[in-house]
Order: sequence, then structure tokens, then C-alpha cells
Amino acid sequence: MHPGHVPINQCAPPEKPLQTFPNRYLSAAMGLAAVLFWLLLAGVFFAYVGYPVLLLALDLFRRQRTAPASSTWPSVTLVVAAYNEAAILPGKVRNALALDYPGELRLLLVTDGSTDNSGEGVAAFPGVQVLHQPERRGKTAALNRAVAFADTELLVFSDANTSLPPDALRKLLRHFNDPGVGAVAGEKRVQHSSGMGFAEGWYWHYESFLKKLDARFYSVVGAAGELFALRRPLFTVLPDDTVLDDLALSLEIGMQGKRIAYEPEAFALEAPSASLDDERRRKVRIAAGAFQLLDRLSWAKLLQQPALAFQFFVRRWLRWAFCPPALPLLLLLNLLLAIGHPAALYDLLLALQGTVYLLAGAGALLLRRNRAFFLCTVPFYFLFMNACLLEGWWRHRKGGQSVLWEKARRGREVKG
Repeated sequence: MHPGHVPINQCAPPEKPLQTFPNRYLSAAMGLAAVLFWLLLAGVFFAYVGYPVLLLALDLFRRQRTAPASSTWPSVTLVVAAYNEAAILPGKVRNALALDYPGELRLLLVTDGSTDNSGEGVAAFPGVQVLHQPERRGKTAALNRAVAFADTELLVFSDANTSLPPDALRKLLRHFNDPGVGAVAGEKRVQHSSGMGFAEGWYWHYESFLKKLDARFYSVVGAAGELFALRRPLFTVLPDDTVLDDLALSLEIGMQGKRIAYEPEAFALEAPSASLDDERRRKVRIAAGAFQLLDRLSWAKLLQQPALAFQFFVRRWLRWAFCPPALPLLLLLNLLLAIGHPAALYDLLLALQGTVYLLAGAGALLLRRNRAFFLCTVPFYFLFMNACLLEGWWRHRKGGQSVLWEKARRGREVKG
């Protein structure tokens, strides 16, 4: 060999092993799974945490609206639609008649389809009008009929199973001195007398917090039917088969360019569901109604109100249509990434997810015994709501939710 000659196999760089097709495919799959995982996580995080943080930050730069002082008190009709509520309707009437409102107040009860003589039991109360027909067509049809009968400037809707503080109407209706306000949402509160009361109460505390932020940013997205006031000319007759009448009316008012104010000092108090099964039936019904609303919503009309459209997208679409399927996908993707991705971060996130699900399982066991513990009950109720949304979506796709549902039992209705 020539002294200056170096063999080719000694100067050439070592050959890299050829990457096989399965390895390339696995690497690409892991990359795609990681992208999808972080997109889903970002969506869920923004829906429940990022959105309120954003509104809190924006609130620092906004002047807070205050309800103007009221010098006039318009006439108002308090409308209560009730089906077979003879046991609790007299108490509701007494509560309504005890309200301290300086203006003209009328009480209108609709007992369509009731077979327990609900209307006869309260007809003797002074100032109470009762509408009744034998045919039961659902709550939305009852409200449509009541509004056609009412002729006052303002309407207030409330449920038969709620009680209102004496100054509720004063607090609620003062917001109508602002001409930009088309409706006012009261606060829903749940008695904390049981494990279910704690779970529901926690959820409504969170919702009330968001509604305060919504109203400061622009408008409440949806008023709860337990206590909801509006200008009568803004009322829109809804299809009788509408399940979520309160949210549908709220959107119709918002799409007319009017804001929905929020009044936390005007609240409706109700008992919690009697059991977890009762709460599940109620949540699934509401979820089926939510997807009915999404199917019927005119997005073109909603987008004419950009602020409201943004709020609806986050507060409703993300939480109804995005988050429920995202949660199980996040768990599955996290498991795949923990196995196939070298980053230890996915192991940590999987451990966190596993902890949340374990705590939720403990929360379910506690609620079955009508007990609650914050660290267990909150994760359970969060996952429970999302599971009910998935079941409600399936019910809607199979044919929809009837408006002639059986009411969920409430705690105080259970004989002890």
C-alpha cells in the first residue's frame, strides 16, 4: 500500500442507519398527537380558566357600570309556568305577594296540563291571575301564551320551586333605567343542605362569577329561568318545542342589539336535586336542549353583535361542543405520548390527569352517600357535567328532548 494512501472505509463518514418506514411513521404520529394534545388542552383551558382571566384583565381598563337610580317604577307582570305543582304553588304565591315593589305588580300563573288542581288552589289569592287549559304543551308554549295575555311594560319569569327575597324586584328592575339594557338576569342560588347542594352550589358560584365578568365586559350570555326580567316588546315568540327557553330568549334579545345586565343581589333560592340520578336526568335534558339551540342558531345574525358572538363562542360553544369530546381525547393522547414520546412532561401530565379522575371517582362515591368534600366533589362535578353533555348530544341526535319531561325531584320534595 502506498504510504500516503488511506483506505476509503477509514476516511468516509460512518453511514447512518436507514430509518425504517414504521419508525418514520411512528415519529410523525407522535408529532401529530402532540400538536393535537396541546390544541385540545389550550381549548379546554381557555374555556374554563383563560376566558375569566382575560375578562378580569380587561376589567382593569374599563369603568364599571353601575345601575342608575330609579325614579319611576314601571308596571310588571311576574309569570310563573307550573305543571302539577299544587304542593308548592301556594308558597310561591305568598312569596310573590310579599315582594316589596313600589310599582304595579301582577302575578300570572300558567298551569296548562296540570291534573292536580294547581290553579284552583291559588285562585283565591288577591291579585293572582291563572291561565289553564287541559292540554299540556310544555313550558315554552305556556310562556308564549302568558306573554300574549300580559300587557305590562316589563315581564319577570320565575320558577315555582324558587323563593325570592323581598327586594328582588327593586334590585332587578332598576337596571331598566339604562335604555341599552333589554333584560336583567338574577342570580341562582342553591341551598347547601346536602352533598348535592354543595356540588350544585359550587357550580353556580362559578357561573355567577362568570356572569358578573360577562356583564362588565358586555352582556350576560344567558339568563337563568329562575329569575329573568325583560322588556315586553323584546319578547320573541319561540317554537313550542324549544327546550332552553331562557337561553333562547336571552340570545334573541342580544341579537336585537340589547345587553343583558346582571344583578347578583336579586337571587332565586332553590333546593338541590334530591339525588345524583335526579341531577343527571336534569343535566342531560338541558344538554339536549343546548344542542337543539346550536342547531337552530343563526350564526350570521349573531355575528352582527361581535362582542356577544365572542362571548357565546367561549361560554357556550366551547363548553358544550368542544370540551366534552376533548376531555377523553386528552386522556387517550396523553397516554400515547407518555408511552411513545421521550419528554417527561407527558408523564407528569398523565399523573395529574389520573389524579383528577381518581379524585372524581371518590367524589362520586361521596355524592352517592349525599356527602361532599371539595377536592373530590369539584373534579367529579366537572367531569359529570361534561359526560351529561355527551349524553345530551346523543339524545338530541337520536330524535331530541321532549318538552313534556318529568321534573327532577328537589331535596325538599323528598319525604324524609
